[in-house]
Amino acid sequence: MTHSNLFAAAEVCLAACAPDEKVAQTRAMAEQWRAGELSLQGGTPPAPIGEPGRPERPRLVLPRQLPRRSLHTAEGHAALIHAIAHIEFNAINLAWDAVYRFRDLPRGFYDDWVRVADEEAYHFGLMRDHLRVLGFDYGDFDAHNGLWEMAQKTAFDPLVRMALVPRVLEARGLDVTPGIMRKLDAHGDHAAVALLEIILRDEVGHVEIGSRWFHYLCAQRGFESKETFRQLFDQYMKGHSPGPLHRSARLAAGFSDDELDYLQGVG
Repeated sequence: MTHSNLFAAAEVCLAACAPDEKVAQTRAMAEQWRAGELSLQGGTPPAPIGEPGRPERPRLVLPRQLPRRSLHTAEGHAALIHAIAHIEFNAINLAWDAVYRFRDLPRGFYDDWVRVADEEAYHFGLMRDHLRVLGFDYGDFDAHNGLWEMAQKTAFDPLVRMALVPRVLEARGLDVTPGIMRKLDAHGDHAAVALLEIILRDEVGHVEIGSRWFHYLCAQRGFESKETFRQLFDQYMKGHSPGPLHRSARLAAGFSDDELDYLQGVG
């Protein structure tokens, strides 16, 4: 299917429900964008944010309703891989929503977020394939909708979206992935560790993209970025600071030492 503008293409990718279709459409639209076949002109204004296309399963529940599972059972091992696959599936939608929703930004913004959508589709495929090796598939376990709920809360402003989705929620992946890799390594799942090395490397770049556009939008509006980030973090996260931070990864992803001290409660 061909589209003349990027926003229509992004809408198609967002609306796709079947995982295979969403991945295929994402790869195709990203290729068309890189080839210069999609314009930033025209297109209808973005619709109010709703729910993206997703399969009937996994069933979405509250985070506290997800059972705690041991990695030492086949189900627990697969559930951990499933949780990562679910994050990557959501991240495809988040990237396309940034493209679709936020208009009149520099071309580089769209270059970046189309690239993120493409890489998230690749990550989802890696994790889904590994899940199948373990004898399960995407949808076999319940999941939560926290990432998309934050997308809905930040749909009114790209500055707020950049601050809170890449720099808060996705940045948590930088913090927790090394620990997950150690657990999987100890369990003997070296294939999953190798996949998470790819994902962690790419996700540093994705959070850095969020940081860069957050700083760009602050500068454009005459806002002091450090104070703006603090205010948004306190407002939306209720001052709830995450656990230990992967400082070197976060510094590479565009955080300042001051910001990291603040998030750890020492700044």
